[in-house]
Amino acid sequence: MKRIIIAMAVAACLFGCQNAEKKYGSVASTEEISATDSTTSTVAPKIIKTADMRFRVKDVQNTKEKLSQTIKAQGGTVAEFSIQSVIQESQKVKQSIDSLKEITSYRTEGYLVAKVPSERLDDFTNAIAKMAVFVDNQSMKMDDQSINYLSNKLKANNRVEAVERINKMATKKSPNVETSLLIKDDYVDRKIENLLIDNRVKYSTITLNFYQDNTVKTMIVANDNVYDYKPGFADRFWLGLVNGWTIFKEIILALSNLWMLILVGVGVFFVARYLIRKNKLATDLATRNLIDRAMQ
Repeated sequence: MKRIIIAMAVAACLFGCQNAEKKYGSVASTEEISATDSTTSTVAPKIIKTADMRFRVKDVQNTKEKLSQTIKAQGGTVAEFSIQSVIQESQKVKQSIDSLKEITSYRTEGYLVAKVPSERLDDFTNAIAKMAVFVDNQSMKMDDQSINYLSNKLKANNRVEAVERINKMATKKSPNVETSLLIKDDYVDRKIENLLIDNRVKYSTITLNFYQDNTVKTMIVANDNVYDYKPGFADRFWLGLVNGWTIFKEIILALSNLWMLILVGVGVFFVARYLIRKNKLATDLATRNLIDRAMQ
């Protein structure tokens, strides 16, 4: 969108100043087109190389150190690296009452991104292949940025010429400052893009993934099973009896605090029992009287 606005601004300025064009020449003269064709035929190739490798090694940490030395010797730099260990399986076996033997199987993997001079990329990959037990896969890609580089260069030159013409045709009433600034910013963007292309052409990026065989490591660690630290059966049985006697005494003490409620409960029980017996005797007496009357 920004480039469209810039193009429209340049076209408007050039179209509005047709009288001045007679003095300063046309926008694209025959000489300019010839110069452009000449530039096109002399542009150097801009090939960006990227490579990837995955390989197995004997020791990841040792390989990482060797890779750093090799990259430095080739005139390159390490952009990113990491080493991690992934646990495959882990078990703990009882060694004694307070210790365990921990047996761990883990896989160590390394990841490294490097930038090396493009002309030494093949030598560098050959040196890496010699460090590996075997190479799982390796690949290289080549991206030709010659056309984009030339496009940025020619468009940057056009913006320089456009700014010069705008400055020549500017007046105090219409200095065209904003248009000139937009064109200059776009010119800077084109130059930065070409600088990035030059850097990527000069230094190739290679991504390395390397790993080693699963490693088994054993070590003695503290026993974290709480059950193993409990007292023996005899001690725990005796402690259980003592604890039971303590609980029994606490229950008696709790009941002693409720003596009034217990006394009231006992009184209610006997009163209820008396009334039930009295009611039962009265019922039995009434039943006998009814039977006697029936018999008479």
